[in-house]
Amino acid sequence: MKLTYQWLHDTVRARFDSDEAMEAFLPQALTTDELKSKSDDRYLSAMTQRVFQAGMQHSVVDAKWPAFEEAFSGFTPEAMAVLGEADIERHMRNEQIIRDRAKLQTIPKNARFILDVRQEQGGSFGAFIADWPVADIIGLWRLLAKRGARLGGRSAAGFLRLVGKDTFLLTSDVVARLVAAGIIAREPASQRDLQAAQDAFNALRQDSGRQLCQLSAMLALSIHPAF
Repeated sequence: MKLTYQWLHDTVRARFDSDEAMEAFLPQALTTDELKSKSDDRYLSAMTQRVFQAGMQHSVVDAKWPAFEEAFSGFTPEAMAVLGEADIERHMRNEQIIRDRAKLQTIPKNARFILDVRQEQGGSFGAFIADWPVADIIGLWRLLAKRGARLGGRSAAGFLRLVGKDTFLLTSDVVARLVAAGIIAREPASQRDLQAAQDAFNALRQDSGRQLCQLSAMLALSIHPAF
């Protein structure tokens, strides 16, 4: 089948009682100005939250997050960048947080990543994220995977979704729809497959004017039997 926005809209709209109900269900990314207004500690917090969510129930991590915020003093990058092994060992004795040494060790690494980007760009990390073109969101995924700690795979997109940057997600339902449309043959494992997915999203975005996150949700709904 040829994947068109008109087909996607009609298929998803049939699942809702009204246009308003459908629009209320779809996610909404933040604006460029809203992303820039976030302080960089919020980006480090979201990175860390996403790292801990990997392989765990998100609700468990989310419930613990206020304790993480307190333990790590709000995730100020300058302070977190100098965390040493003695600090990590101290946090490993904190029963209020999730005590995973390898994941805790990503905090200073990702803090230094944020500080490096700030120095390179001459501005905030939030501005760097905000200004990255969504037409090449997989390029941002690639950069986060290469320079960040434990931000490969689905974690890059998951982090961006947490902070409100427009991105699509390659969930099993989204992949299934892209496979059914002949755009990819399986879950993307190569840059060629990722580019094919990006191209498909770019075409839908151009035809609809919708955000990538909304198109991602619509693709998932188009194949999921119930929600």
